[in-house]
Amino acid sequence: MIRLENLGKRYGRFVALQGLNLEIAPGETVALLGPNGAGKSTTIKALVGLLKPTSGRALVNGVDVWKEPVRAKAQFGYVPDRPYLYGKLSGAELLRFAAGVYRIPRAEAERRIEELLHEFRLERFASSLIETYSHGMRQKLSLALSLLHRPPVLILDEPMVGLDPHAARQVRDLLRNYSAEGRAVLYATHQMPLAEAVSSRVALIHRGQLLALGTPRELLHQHGTQDLEEFFIRLTEDAALEPILQ
Repeated sequence: MIRLENLGKRYGRFVALQGLNLEIAPGETVALLGPNGAGKSTTIKALVGLLKPTSGRALVNGVDVWKEPVRAKAQFGYVPDRPYLYGKLSGAELLRFAAGVYRIPRAEAERRIEELLHEFRLERFASSLIETYSHGMRQKLSLALSLLHRPPVLILDEPMVGLDPHAARQVRDLLRNYSAEGRAVLYATHQMPLAEAVSSRVALIHRGQLLALGTPRELLHQHGTQDLEEFFIRLTEDAALEPILQ
């Protein structure tokens, strides 16, 4: 499971996150929504150990990411919005290197690598250097890396960027099915149809604060809207106007 407790992040006077509390249970897929600069990527990076929070804490399967980083990182797979991979390695070499880091037995690792390369249609490029890969291919390789050790938690930041229709469909199925196997999934996205289609719950953040949390159906009913895009626009506009009205 994932737990964020009073998570905060400041850059001088600028508050990127303010007392964010969020819990994702095993079997849940939660979409993190918000306009640009709302704090989505800050939340994700604090959760995966890339950005140290100013206050609060982030836990994965009960392990504090900042107190026990190595143990915590073994519990999740992570896909960044912009994958930075070792360009001088081939795709297969990078997967083998990661399998060694996760201490996956060699025979099992080779079976898993073959399976993932086939699943993401990368088998023809397994021996090609990653620096020759397109952005979409690098994104698919990042997805394969995140799934390599079958983690109980999956964390993704804008996972659909640069994907072809086949890969985009795979990601939708992955988000829907991975949590069905009893795992926790958190992903940040701007795509409202994706969030509405595959999420157990939706968390909307704005200016570093949680504005709304619930199932898509609950949120639409509470706010009298027809779709998540209308709900998103209405709620963020109201939040932006509130300081002016006060």
